[in-house]
Amino acid sequence: MQAFQHPYVVVAPAETLHVEAWAGDGKPIVLFPGLFGAAFTFRKVVPLLAAQGFRPIVIEPLGTGFSSRPPKADYSLAAQSRRLAAAIDSLGAGPVLVLAHSLGAAMAFRLAVDRPDLVRGIVSLEGGPTEEATTPVFRSAMRYVPWVKLFGGINLVRNKIRGMLLDSSGDRSWVTDGVVIGYTVGEARDFDATLKTFLAMSHAKEPAKIGPQLGDIACPVTLIVGTAHHDGDVPPQEVALMQRAIAAFAVDSEAGAGHYLQEERPAAVVAAVERLAGRAR
Repeated sequence: MQAFQHPYVVVAPAETLHVEAWAGDGKPIVLFPGLFGAAFTFRKVVPLLAAQGFRPIVIEPLGTGFSSRPPKADYSLAAQSRRLAAAIDSLGAGPVLVLAHSLGAAMAFRLAVDRPDLVRGIVSLEGGPTEEATTPVFRSAMRYVPWVKLFGGINLVRNKIRGMLLDSSGDRSWVTDGVVIGYTVGEARDFDATLKTFLAMSHAKEPAKIGPQLGDIACPVTLIVGTAHHDGDVPPQEVALMQRAIAAFAVDSEAGAGHYLQEERPAAVVAAVERLAGRAR
């Protein structure tokens, strides 16, 4: 039985990333969550990966999960990618396969461009080459931050996240009260810091666009999408851009699934990782 470790990796002053890693000698695979869910979102996938001979390492980006939330940090995707690289270097894990969900994939693409020595291949779960750390809807919602604590605090946020998870799903049965709490436990730990971090994320500016750099990605990339109508899907123009620009690119789909493939189709996710491992150098 492999031991599960919960280290913290300091990547800069006041910037500490929470890492959940399986011990052992398996093939390392690093998992990047999106904005919500943190390591908890991969709880179904991680043991399946370990059973197939992988050594899963979940790294929570700054401002998510149990990683620190410095309010004045740079929360651009480029900065997050550099922190993830520093964490992988610190753990001595590279080169690795990467399994990334949603916004985590945008960080993974930047990592593959900037540090090709660290990335053997990427499986993206409903994540494209996003050019901004937050959506226009998210930035608009930040106007109401002063009212959040007054009108419900973390309970209000949990209600909003429950709605988001339901709207993003094909099969909604996985969205339970316990799951919603699991998706927000890190945010609830220091709610004031969470709100300040969300504001900082909404103001983040990217130093350069990733789109024109996608051709520099040398490793194989697999994008998996759900076919059910749902929020958070990858726009067709982003899929077309990746098909044109990334030399070793493939698209898989899961019928009836939504945005959170790791929740609705964990076995299919692991199968995609195994296929990618066969293609990776």
